[in-house]
Amino acid sequence: MLYIVLLLVLAALGLLVTALITGTSLWAWVSIGLSVLAGLLLLVDWLRRRKRADRGTDAEEPEDSEAADSDAAEEKDEAVPAEEDAEQTALIPATGELGDPADVPEPELEKPAAEAEPQSEAKAVRDTPPGVEETAPEDLEVVKELEDEVVVVDEYPRYHLVDCGWLSGRDTIPIGVGEARQLGFTPCARCGPDAVLAAAHR
Repeated sequence: MLYIVLLLVLAALGLLVTALITGTSLWAWVSIGLSVLAGLLLLVDWLRRRKRADRGTDAEEPEDSEAADSDAAEEKDEAVPAEEDAEQTALIPATGELGDPADVPEPELEKPAAEAEPQSEAKAVRDTPPGVEETAPEDLEVVKELEDEVVVVDEYPRYHLVDCGWLSGRDTIPIGVGEARQLGFTPCARCGPDAVLAAAHR
């Protein structure tokens, strides 16, 4: 088939050169016709090869699937007796003699809930914001006028000293203590910023 296509292409090329030399359009049209015929033959050959390849793939797939099914069935058959033997060995002594029930160790009970409780309690304590510091009136008058820097945590209502233990691992935002009070933040009862800052400015 490919040899025929090659001959048609060469003939079309020769006729095209002849048409250009002689200036006759008839040879040009014959050259175009031969080129179209060569293209159609190539298309038919490609379709035939593809159909043949599809048949070969379809014939191979059932064999592969049957082999895979048989392998899976054999593996399953081998796995089931092994699991049954393991269960029997765990429940009955290998010698066939039943021992004293007191000698049989009791299965260990999982305690995920008991272990999780302290962690969840610690997380709850850490996530709970500290209480509000009870600021003395004289300290409040001093603190209102200060621009000393304290820090706040987004979405929490307290302001803290920078070394407050509750801030461990949190992203903080620095802000002046007077501005923090104007924005509605309240002092942390854990680090007592109002008392510390007021004492530092007396």
